Parts: sequence; C-alpha cells; structure tokens
Amino acid sequence: MEANKKVYLIDEMNLQDAWRLFRILAEFVEGFDSLAAIPPGVTFFGSARVEEDDWEYRAAREIAGKLAREGCSIITGGGPGVMEAANRGAKEAGGLSIGLNIELPYEQKPNPYIDKLIGFRYFFVRKVMFIKYAIAFVILPGGFGTMDEFFESITLIQTHKIKPFPAYIVGKKYWGGLFDWIKERLLSEGKISPEDLDYIHIVDSQEEVIDGIRNVRKELGLLE
Repeated sequence: MEANKKVYLIDEMNLQDAWRLFRILAEFVEGFDSLAAIPPGVTFFGSARVEEDDWEYRAAREIAGKLAREGCSIITGGGPGVMEAANRGAKEAGGLSIGLNIELPYEQKPNPYIDKLIGFRYFFVRKVMFIKYAIAFVILPGGFGTMDEFFESITLIQTHKIKPFPAYIVGKKYWGGLFDWIKERLLSEGKISPEDLDYIHIVDSQEEVIDGIRNVRKELGLLE
C-alpha cells in the first residue's frame, strides 16, 4: 500500500511538471507571436516606486517620448513608476507602447498607457522578451529587480549568448558608486575584462541616450 502511494505521488508530481512546461511554452509562444512584428524596441528599466514629480519619472517619460517620435517601440515591465513614465512618454508621442506585466503575490496593476499588454507568470520568460526585441536598454535608478535585469543582460553579452547591444545607465550620482566598485574590484582584480564594459554607458544627459540609440539604429541599417 505504501509503495502504491509513493508511485501515485510521483505520478502526480510528474503531471504537475508537465502542465508547467505547457504553461511556459504557451508564454513563449504568446510573447513571440505578439512582438514579432514590432518596430525596433528600446527597453526601459527602473524603480516602480518613483512618483510623477521625481526626476526619474520625468526623465523616462521625456526620453521615451523622443525615441518613440523617431520610430522606436518602447518596452517596459508594464507597471508603475519608471515603467509607467516610459509607456506614458511613448503613448503621448504617438509611438508603440508595450507592457510586459508579471504576476506577483501582490498584484502589479498595469499602467494605463499601454497599447500592447502581455502578461507573464514566469520572470525568465519575460526577461527573454525584454532582451530579444530590444536594440538598447535605458536603465534609470531602481532596486534589486532593475539590477537583476541589467546584470543578466550584461552577462549574456559577456558570454556571447546574445548579440551585444548598449545599455544607457541614467544618473551618474545614483549609479556612480556601483560602477566605481566594478572598476576598482572586478576589473582591477581580473574578474572581468575591459571589453566587458564597452556596452555600458553611464550618462546624465538625455541627448547622450538619444544620440547613442540613433547611432545604433544607423549601424543596424534602420536609419539612412
């Protein structure tokens, strides 16, 4: 009887895993299908906790608006804060505003400035979409989630798992200490190579972001 019970439990777990695989596959299919035909995208990361009057919100809104007017899709995590600001800037500029929302224990409500909304249960599937359909990242001050997304993308570039693309890190005062440590520790002690930092640009000026992404589009043959 005990043996039969163990077999039943194992079969039940295998069935659960099988259904989980189907859910994962379905998320990939929906993401690929929904985003395959979008114009070249720029993915924005940053804190969900900033408010409309914070400089990060204003910067994300203005940068996204300028990029949208030049024909870029704007991709965010679909939530509040910097995500809302970037979607809002794209929407106001008449560009394509995309939100890749995530299911959380505490519900993340999508912001109201999204044209194309896709919901995800799994973070790793969502991250694939952030990277696959972007030609550049714009990263404003944020917390663990922002740093996770940034470092994962840089790791994929470092290990040649994806084609290199630039990340524009906005806010030298906020990010400066982290990148001083990266250079003083990781680089000086040989944990990374100098070329690993070639695609990271720490900026304060919005025009540096716009001009940099414009150059990327020219290199990719997306602009005359």
